[in-house]
Amino acid sequence: MPNKRVVAAMSGGVDSSTALALLKGEGYDCIGVSMQLWDYSKKDDHAGASAGSCCSLDDICGARSVADGLGVPFYVVNLEAAFARDVVDNFVEEYRMGRTPNPCVRCNQFLKFDALMRKASALEADYVATGHYARVEAGNGAWRLLKGVDPEKDQSYFLFTMTQEQLSRTLFPLGGLTKDEVRAIARRLGLKTHNKGESQEICFVDEAGYAAFLSGRIQAKPGDIINEAGERLGAHNGLYNYTIGQRKGLGLSGGPHYVVGIDVAANRLIVGGEDGLYLGGLTASGVNWISRESAEALQNGGLRPVTAKIRYRHEGVEADVTLGEGGLVRVAFKTPQRSVTPGQAVVFYRGEEVLGGGWIERGYL
Repeated sequence: MPNKRVVAAMSGGVDSSTALALLKGEGYDCIGVSMQLWDYSKKDDHAGASAGSCCSLDDICGARSVADGLGVPFYVVNLEAAFARDVVDNFVEEYRMGRTPNPCVRCNQFLKFDALMRKASALEADYVATGHYARVEAGNGAWRLLKGVDPEKDQSYFLFTMTQEQLSRTLFPLGGLTKDEVRAIARRLGLKTHNKGESQEICFVDEAGYAAFLSGRIQAKPGDIINEAGERLGAHNGLYNYTIGQRKGLGLSGGPHYVVGIDVAANRLIVGGEDGLYLGGLTASGVNWISRESAEALQNGGLRPVTAKIRYRHEGVEADVTLGEGGLVRVAFKTPQRSVTPGQAVVFYRGEEVLGGGWIERGYL
């Protein structure tokens, strides 16, 4: 695409490096950009990118090296304030409210496809590109977000907040490739990141884990662990240490016991048997519809059926989606689903297409 300028978001891994190299090879006018999300001169309170995550100082250095090797201009954009406000503070507040957040979705929503896209406009770029395993297609006057062809790496779940305007300015060079193919391309092109491992952890939490990170930001308030009949079984050490479906670390005899509810108002952790984890549906808030037809269908009686995914590795379940009370969306599963977790995302698909998604408020029987 001669004369088309693209800002390539570079996390320092093999995926974003290969995406940049492919775009360069296709003739785009490329600019590599890494996001500085932390003050890397400081290391305190279990915050900051750690080994095994992404966006660390070493990752930025690696991204610069790849860009230099490809002869591509490279910049670091300071987005510390936006990241702290839109991702980290939300992460903490969600746990404070007894929910289990998904910070990767919010990073995409507020950083990559908002703040970074605005930076791209300032650089007179036509597109923003990332290393996500997803695809964008145009047709019938609208843009469609599709799954990546590699089922093990598909990341469309994390992109449900995207708008038509954002999709029109986004490139996903890896969407039609498998991970093995991406690594092979990186090796062939001599990219220094070709054998870099996968990012596994939350990027802003160090090796001590999220509980240690939260303990410095939420005052632990011990309370009761009760069963579904209201009987006290033990004590918890702060509700932020628990999530729906958790079995280990409860300190209870007998069982097995699973976390089936978190009552923030009463400061109680509710446990039950495995059967109590299976629910027939959920309500969701903040739903974004990528597909205009889906938004219209919801207003005209609902979508029947779609495939709903209630977490990233969930295989998906057939469901009916209708308008609920107070602007919420009601999702009725064809078969009960395990561990419906408030704070996580529910994303709606029809075949390979992402129709939209929202945030789980609660599950129901």
